[in-house]
Amino acid sequence: MSRIRVAIQKSGRLSDKSLSLLQRCGLEFARSKDKLFWYGQDFPVDLLLVRDDDIPRMLLDGVCELGIVGQNIAEEVMLERNGGSGLQELRKLRFGGCRLSLAVPEDSSASSAADLNGARIATSYPALTTHLLSEQGVSAKIVELAGSVEIAPGLGTADAIADLVSTGTTLRANHLRELEVIYRSTAALYTGGQLSADKQALLDRLLLRLDGVLHAEASKYVMLHAPREAVQTITELLPGAEEPTLLTLDGNQEKVALHAVCRETLFWEHLEALKAAGASAILVMPVEKMLA
Repeated sequence: MSRIRVAIQKSGRLSDKSLSLLQRCGLEFARSKDKLFWYGQDFPVDLLLVRDDDIPRMLLDGVCELGIVGQNIAEEVMLERNGGSGLQELRKLRFGGCRLSLAVPEDSSASSAADLNGARIATSYPALTTHLLSEQGVSAKIVELAGSVEIAPGLGTADAIADLVSTGTTLRANHLRELEVIYRSTAALYTGGQLSADKQALLDRLLLRLDGVLHAEASKYVMLHAPREAVQTITELLPGAEEPTLLTLDGNQEKVALHAVCRETLFWEHLEALKAAGASAILVMPVEKMLA
């Protein structure tokens, strides 16, 4: 029987969310003693827990069929190996968002990436940084560092850095300012090549489940009471809603119960607008699973 191997980060910011996503797709695993290989119990999908920068390489080398990794790392490895190709992005996932930014000392006169032409730029993403800068016509000397990139300008080994930024606290602590965002990344599901017919069938089943989970995450189930004459107005106020289900209220012919799935985020402003349009008894609930 064919089986598919999925590689995820063994520890770090993507690890727990990747595992949770697969479990919400109905996958359960028997954990090995070394915790690096988990056997799929109810669905023929096994798990490999590895370093995040090993995931694209394992996909390209055919060690596994699927991998969940940040787009920045996938792009870096593809540029190193094949000039930017070799992996197919199947789905963008709703976690692991980050940005790769250029940063310079606080007293630098640079105001954009163009001002770094000929400068020394320290980064842990040399291939991606070189590629992104070249697209802007900037030629810089790349100083490759495995970690602690932010200290390079202070040590005099670089004029600027290209590093992942979240809050900017680390930059400020090292007297750096964010100059320009050059790449935005999120976690994504990748495959490395052509699959056999059996494995493709398994992948199709897994993607169907994954889509159901991803759609459910972004959706809310809304129930409310509405005057019959306000149904059209209220429906238009529901973000991303399809045609709602209308139910007659027992003993009240002037109102209906309206049920709808909203595929976009519902903010308090939406609820206030619904109330103003005549809706009452508004109930918003999460959606656990959904197949279109």
